[in-house]
Amino acid sequence: MIRFGVAGFGLHAVRRLMPGFSLSQKCKVVALARRDPLKAQESGQQHGIPHVFTSTEEMCRCPEVDAVLVTSPDVCHVADVLACVAAGKPVLCEKPMAMNADECCQMVEAAEKAGVLLGVAHVFRFEESTARLRDCLASGEISRVVLARAEFSYPGWEHARKWLYDRSMAAGGPIADVGVHCIDALRYILRDEPRRVTTIARSDAQSGNVESAAVISLEFRQGTLASILVSTRAQYRSPLEFVGDRGFLRADDGLTVDRPVAVELWRDQKIVRSDSVSNHLAYARQVDSFAEAIEGSRAFPATGRDGWQNQIILDAAYRSLSEGRSEEVPSIHPFDLE
Repeated sequence: MIRFGVAGFGLHAVRRLMPGFSLSQKCKVVALARRDPLKAQESGQQHGIPHVFTSTEEMCRCPEVDAVLVTSPDVCHVADVLACVAAGKPVLCEKPMAMNADECCQMVEAAEKAGVLLGVAHVFRFEESTARLRDCLASGEISRVVLARAEFSYPGWEHARKWLYDRSMAAGGPIADVGVHCIDALRYILRDEPRRVTTIARSDAQSGNVESAAVISLEFRQGTLASILVSTRAQYRSPLEFVGDRGFLRADDGLTVDRPVAVELWRDQKIVRSDSVSNHLAYARQVDSFAEAIEGSRAFPATGRDGWQNQIILDAAYRSLSEGRSEEVPSIHPFDLE
């Protein structure tokens, strides 16, 4: 049983991580770190977590902690991860991995030099819907993928995580917050890397100094053209679609974990197959998979280099937005394209 400490124990930990740990088979939470000592104590008592700290460094010194899950604001990720690495603690970092690719590089190189396992919490790699789509494409059910689409919107007008609207604390608006999920899902499902990105976006009076909606276009190395639509100004939705020259695959709300998802295969304007799958174990599978990687029984599928590659794409997307032109995307962690 791998004993986790959670750094930055806040809304995401309460809403998603703790329910996931409660369903896990190979790990449990024994410690948390939260900057406010009163809130830290309250969270510990509320969730039955015995060890409570006010800093990641202090938590890493606890002998009862085998691994750390970092879920602090984006700006804190690099310091939190480096503290874990320095203490020799395997660390699973929430997405987006950092504020920029240079920070990701620093984190990855430190972990590799120290021989410490570093993963990124791209939870949608652990969904049944994602696995089904990935397998269907690999088996050639729609032949060559011509077009792909991923969307992720949620109503963020009064979101409890206020720091998401502060560019000094967040890597960006919905491009970085949920667009990175779409980017990673497309990379993972297509088993391919984008070579070029183009971005348009808008802000509004309530979005602070980050964007409130954006469209990201990606040109993948094997020829697929993809669009990503993200917003904090719409109802929750997260559809995925892949259009091939022999049909198309679609999963409305394909990235949701809250209800069953129908994965549909269409040909000649007709549904030829519809499979209902559940993603409710995604967060449990994520931490169990990291625990298995710590124990050496399997590799963790979302590595620090995956997080770094996603951040490179995010940085290029924001450069495109700033410069008003397409940006090339270097690849440091390509999928096996053979």
